[in-house]
Amino acid sequence: MRENILREITPLTQADCFTIFSRKKNDFDFPLHYHDEIELNLILNAKGAKRVIGDHIEEISESELVMVGPNLQHAWFGDGFPDDSITEVTIQFHRDFFDDKFLRKNQLSFIRNMLEKSSRGILFSTSTARQLAPRIMGLGKKQGFDSVLELMSILHDLSISRNYRVLSDSTFNNFEKNTYNSRRIDKVMSYTHQNFQKQISLADVAKITSMTESAFSRFFKLRTGMTFVDSLTEIRLGHASRLLIETTQSISEIAYDCGFNNISNFNRIFKKKKGCTPKELRESYEQGARVFI
Repeated sequence: MRENILREITPLTQADCFTIFSRKKNDFDFPLHYHDEIELNLILNAKGAKRVIGDHIEEISESELVMVGPNLQHAWFGDGFPDDSITEVTIQFHRDFFDDKFLRKNQLSFIRNMLEKSSRGILFSTSTARQLAPRIMGLGKKQGFDSVLELMSILHDLSISRNYRVLSDSTFNNFEKNTYNSRRIDKVMSYTHQNFQKQISLADVAKITSMTESAFSRFFKLRTGMTFVDSLTEIRLGHASRLLIETTQSISEIAYDCGFNNISNFNRIFKKKKGCTPKELRESYEQGARVFI
């Protein structure tokens, strides 16, 4: 399915730091797509439209602010809104907008973490969207160096904002690049990625680290920010999502191939974690592809 998703060639040139578009509209008709650039998208007054970011689907609220990382497929769908009632502002900037060595400085740590997470899509809180909307909409009025400074300031404020949410699963686009600074965690994650189709117990992975189950559980949560069971589920769901989109396998076949012991359990966990059923995810991608095929 990936080859059927539009690869957008954006108007951003290597000579520019960023580009910004502002438009009024009454529907969303651009197909599911991806591009090399990082994108910040502000959408106002489109409550009820559907957002697709990677393998995550959700209805949006009145104030929507999302950051989409490089080569992550995304789109918004919806129509029937009053004429020109929707405001959409899109900012696109190169992934090397910040030099890598520059990002490694202590003062840039929050921005660095945010940009890394953008590879899975980030939804900022409604309050953050409302607070920063005037500055984002006013960015196009600034020129030259002032505009670059303002964008950097906006990105900093986003990076320290509260309650933002990472959307797509880490394994959906094979962009699991986390470094845990722990050989034991790295060994566990490598084992999990290679064996997610099988039943994996806490005892199995604790043994890899030569730790007791309780000690391993505490250690894993401290290093990764989630329990091992949640991490395993995320890995399985990421692989399942890709199979739903890229193959014609039945949903039950995909469930068993990704380590879920029954279809009911798979559907329940998928719906809980992603807000949509496996069937709805598949249909959303088919809908997005049909726009331009």
